[in-house]
Amino acid sequence: QVHVAESGGGVVQAGGSLRLSCAASGLLSSRYFVSWFRQAPGKEREFVASISWNGDNTYNKNSIRGRFTVSRNNAKNTVDLQMNDLKPEDTALYLCAARPNDGADYEYWGQGTQVTVSS
Repeated sequence: QVHVAESGGGVVQAGGSLRLSCAASGLLSSRYFVSWFRQAPGKEREFVASISWNGDNTYNKNSIRGRFTVSRNNAKNTVDLQMNDLKPEDTALYLCAARPNDGADYEYWGQGTQVTVSS
């Protein structure tokens, strides 16, 4: 059975940093593409970053602007999101999702971890 879980969220002041982690069990990491999304109250879910099985990454450059870095450890089945220079507008529920490398739909989602940035 597949289980995806995020951790590492919290409350931080503007300009601070957090490192989120996505742990997946029941998945063969080399066969899955993983992405981070976020959703703020009253707003639509927004793509943040993604990483392929071999480490190729993509970012939402408009929102992130070089402040976040996504990485993965296939041996541990984890994908991390390092977030620096956090801003109040980064406040959201951050969700991790996985899909097969050749698939279009995200099959597995975590429950999310809350990030709150105070000004």
